[in-house]
Amino acid sequence: MKKAVLAHKAARVLVAAGLLAFGGTFSAAAQDVQAVGMDVYKSETCGCCAGWIDHMTLNDFVSTIHHPADLNAVKREHGIQPELQSCHTAITKDGYVFEGHVPARFVKQFLDAPPADAAGLLVPGMPLGSPGMEVGNRFTPYDILLLKKDGTTEVFTHVGDITEQSE
Repeated sequence: MKKAVLAHKAARVLVAAGLLAFGGTFSAAAQDVQAVGMDVYKSETCGCCAGWIDHMTLNDFVSTIHHPADLNAVKREHGIQPELQSCHTAITKDGYVFEGHVPARFVKQFLDAPPADAAGLLVPGMPLGSPGMEVGNRFTPYDILLLKKDGTTEVFTHVGDITEQSE
C-alpha cells in the first residue's frame, strides 16, 4: 500500500513539475510542489536516506538526488559541524539546510515561517524511529535543532513520541 501511495504522489509531483516547466496551470494541491523542492546530497548506497526521501515525497516534497564524491565537503560548506551531522543533507532553492532525518512536518513548519537568522534544521545522528530510520514500533526521542547563520544551534522542538512526527 505504501508503495502505491508513493507512486501516486510521485506521479502527481512529476505532472505538476512538468506543467510548471511549460508554463501550465495546476491544482491547488500541487501548488505546494514548487515551494518545497530540494537538492538531497547522500551516499549512493544509503538505505535510510532513501527512506527519508520517500517520506518527503509522500509529503509533497520534490527531491533532486546527488551523490557527491565528498559528502563531508557539502556539509562543511553549509556550516554543519561534525558533531551535528547525519547521513544526508538537503538544501532548498532558498538555501535552507535540512540535515538528517528531519520529519516533513517540521520542514514545512520551518519553511512557512523561517526564524530570523536561521540557516536550517538538524537532526544529528540517526535516531531510531525517525523518518527513514523505522524499525517496527521502536523509537528513540530526539531533538530537532535550529541551525543559525552564525553556526550556533538551539532546540527547535523535541520529538518525544513517534506520533509527534506526523501532522
